[in-house]
Amino acid sequence: MQTEPFLYALAAVLVIVGLLGTILPALPGIPLVFAGMLLAAWADDFAHVGPLTLGLLALLAALSFLVDFWATAMGAKRVGASRKALAGAVIGTFVGIFFGIPGIFVGPFAGAMAGELLHRRRLDAPNLGEATRVGLGTWIGVAVAIALKLMLAFAMIGVFALAWWAAR
Repeated sequence: MQTEPFLYALAAVLVIVGLLGTILPALPGIPLVFAGMLLAAWADDFAHVGPLTLGLLALLAALSFLVDFWATAMGAKRVGASRKALAGAVIGTFVGIFFGIPGIFVGPFAGAMAGELLHRRRLDAPNLGEATRVGLGTWIGVAVAIALKLMLAFAMIGVFALAWWAAR
């Protein structure tokens, strides 16, 4: 029995699930995309995609983690969030991951809002309005992070395809 077709199919499934995971927080998107590409390269005995290309793909995968937190923090900072709001956004992003799709949207928003309220130390209408604005800016940062991670995922697919095609 030849295992290559099965390995290529599994690699394709990993890449597709990884693409979904760039949007859905419960799945480690970019790492799954990388795992699928690594599996495909391994199934081919690294004949088409070698260590240099895999190193570049690993670097892009690592960059996706930084992009995720950077974009969320920049969204909060752009609307004048305090350091406590930025920390709250990061904590909210981590916590939100465990609550699925609603958590990825509510977590950073709620974390930034809570951090901003802690910074202001008063729960009155003006402070609540400002904290809500900070939370919304953070949510926009999350949306930007998703878009950037999708671009990274498709860049990885492009690099892999180019390397595969160039080695023929």
